[in-house]
Amino acid sequence: MIRICYFASLREQLALVEEPLALPRGVRDVAGLRAALRARGGVWAEALAESRPVLCAVNQVMARPGQAIADGDEVAFFPPVTGG
Repeated sequence: MIRICYFASLREQLALVEEPLALPRGVRDVAGLRAALRARGGVWAEALAESRPVLCAVNQVMARPGQAIADGDEVAFFPPVTGG
């Protein structure tokens, strides 16, 4: 089981702050998880579309799509933030 957290506009779009999730069969990395969530369809497919810039952290460390994930991990998805 992993814990997925959603931040900023993703949180608003998905109407979800966080969720526990049993890792779907065959999902071993961030890219696979994002694809599995996109496969839910509807707002999930839109919010996590490959064309949308979405950042990810695994256990509070910035992660690339190939970053491995495993049971017990916390995975956070969030949009890029600009400051000024």
